[in-house]
Amino acid sequence: MLLTKLTSTLRQRTICRLHRIQGHMMSSHVEPEVLLEKVNRAGVITMNRPKVLNALNMSMIRLIYPQLKKWESDSETDLIIIKGAGGKAFCAGGDIRAITEAGKAGDPLTKVFFREEYMLNNAIGTCRKPFIALIDGITMGGGVGLSVHGRFRVATERTLFAMPETAIGLFPDVGGGYFLPRLRGKLGLFLALTGFRLKGRDVQRAGIATHFVESKKISDLEKELVDLKSASTENISRVLDSFQKESSFDSDKPFVLEKHMSDIDRLFSSSSVEGIMQNLKADGSDFAKKQIEELSRMSPTSLKITFKQLQTGATLSLQDVFVMEYRLSQACVHGRDFYEGVRALLVDKDQNPKWNPSTLEEVCDQTVDQCFSSLGEMDMSF
Repeated sequence: MLLTKLTSTLRQRTICRLHRIQGHMMSSHVEPEVLLEKVNRAGVITMNRPKVLNALNMSMIRLIYPQLKKWESDSETDLIIIKGAGGKAFCAGGDIRAITEAGKAGDPLTKVFFREEYMLNNAIGTCRKPFIALIDGITMGGGVGLSVHGRFRVATERTLFAMPETAIGLFPDVGGGYFLPRLRGKLGLFLALTGFRLKGRDVQRAGIATHFVESKKISDLEKELVDLKSASTENISRVLDSFQKESSFDSDKPFVLEKHMSDIDRLFSSSSVEGIMQNLKADGSDFAKKQIEELSRMSPTSLKITFKQLQTGATLSLQDVFVMEYRLSQACVHGRDFYEGVRALLVDKDQNPKWNPSTLEEVCDQTVDQCFSSLGEMDMSF
């Protein structure tokens, strides 16, 4: 009898404790990293990690990709919108620190992350439904991959675009080898090598965004898009064009690089990165000196890989570019500079990476060519 009472009391205490734990879990509700919702006939993706500027991680990729494919084949969905929460960033890039930690530990994340990220980038680039990226805020690296391949990209005065990968021993991936060499003149190569930052309306003027709309009008724009009765490409274009016409912010200012475009085309026309450096040194202008200073901070290996990536990607399909870039990603995670760059810029933040090799001349062409070699059965396929 005593044993029965004791057992009953223990059971009741256990149940009470479980209820308290459940109550605590309910009260400390963790926000989902991605919000996926259907609004009328629009699928809306919201990246929801504002504290880390919506940096893209593995779980986010695995939430977005299947939903994107589902909406693409759903007769009840006419368009797809992607945006970032928090007001500061669309998406500031991939979760680079997690990848470097995985690489040091020999974790397969270094293989899986890039493969699945590029699969998602390709799904956006080949999406049969109109895909609209509202790139309001910081849009770098992985965030560029989530937007630039879509049909419509809407920048605001808060947009900050950059592909700064050569500064961390990487290369401008997520399809950079496809869209960058297709920008006018040598602008894409300049952006890729230097990591130059474009802001606001200049993101559209460069050809990266398709439209410019002031940030205060973005919520109205989104509402008008989701309320469309017939979301054809033409009707979406009409809505975006009308909002753009109402946005006068910085419309009187020229493109930030306009006065340098002829210099960029001339100075960055060469068959090698060493040739570009020679052009810049021979030119001697303040602009040229500034670019020498910037390029001297970058990983020499990354600069050479990036140069060949854009040179090769200029004539490849989007899918073939991702195959190439997956090979490059694996070469970088098995190299030295990527870990050193992340240490110097993101971990210790001493801004003083010790690149190896430390000069362009020491990076032999054979080493660069090996980075582009087939991975056999490990290659990406679509």
